[in-house]
Amino acid sequence: MITLSKIRELDLSAATSDGRHLHLSAASGLVRADSCLYVIADDELHLGVFHSTDTKPGHLIRIFPGELPDSNPQRKKRKPDLETLMRLPAFAEYSYGALFALGSGAKRNRRLGALLALDAQGAANDHPRVIDLAKLFSALGDHFPALNIEGGIVSGDELCLLQRGNKRSGRNALIRFHLSPLLDMLGSDAGIARVAPFAVHPVDLGSISGTPLGFTDGAALPNGDIVFSAVAEDTEDTYNDGACVGAAIGILDKGGNLRCLHRLDQPYKIEGVDASVEGGVIRLLLVTDADDAGIPASLFQLPWHRYEKFASIDRWNDSVRRTTHNVCDCANLFDRLRAGFSIESDTHHRALPASERG
Repeated sequence: MITLSKIRELDLSAATSDGRHLHLSAASGLVRADSCLYVIADDELHLGVFHSTDTKPGHLIRIFPGELPDSNPQRKKRKPDLETLMRLPAFAEYSYGALFALGSGAKRNRRLGALLALDAQGAANDHPRVIDLAKLFSALGDHFPALNIEGGIVSGDELCLLQRGNKRSGRNALIRFHLSPLLDMLGSDAGIARVAPFAVHPVDLGSISGTPLGFTDGAALPNGDIVFSAVAEDTEDTYNDGACVGAAIGILDKGGNLRCLHRLDQPYKIEGVDASVEGGVIRLLLVTDADDAGIPASLFQLPWHRYEKFASIDRWNDSVRRTTHNVCDCANLFDRLRAGFSIESDTHHRALPASERG
């Protein structure tokens, strides 16, 4: 199992509104841009900005106008449910790229996005541009009646989204779009049209204690693979929260094949992940959703030293857990992955199939 190291809590210098706590609680997406850490929360109208090298309280950039109710039921009903944050490359007037925040798409009021321009130092402009994503999400609804987009990744010439399943609709998927047409639309006044993905790959992540794992975020690696976080949340739908019975991190290739999957030793509800490769080590930053407005979200880190931990896939199914050890030469793992190196050929890179789940 994987052990994370806590860096800090996501405390703020000012609350998002009167009566709110001095912290972000429901962190749901994370991007690092130079020395800045950007965090969205699914129950807020703001972007949190933190420094990557100190633990001073963060500050806020407003994304959407208005105010949300303080009471949880009404706040949940009206929130834009920002679940995805990604960094886009330079395009149109965004000379240094932009942050792109997206709602989950699960309901009509959760189908908005926002663009925030970045400068040469990775600092975000505090004048976001709101984007109507209704047509894009409508196209995705053709594939997923219970739409719930939880992560987004720019990888090469593609923009990928992660659909999260649940106990009733357990279908996780990697959704792939061509990046260039989307950037053209984002750079114009016309907005995002109804664009169909060119590929949709269902991904089976298995379950923990009878609760299926569902995607919560993703980040690109230099070779085109995708690091992802996933949690097993005991809920039947895309609206209600449930107890987090476990969490995992892993790697997919662009075809949706599972390269590795490792369970966390604690059931942290990881909702955001950022990945970088430094000196042959994949370094992850991860943020949590506390599911309680009074509890601050946390920032964790995980260095995966020279990829040792990616050489096996942890498998579990309710009370039965299998672990395969297929340790490979860490120094040339990227080359072997590019060549189609198989983690475990007899399972074709998937978690346990339904027929083996008892």
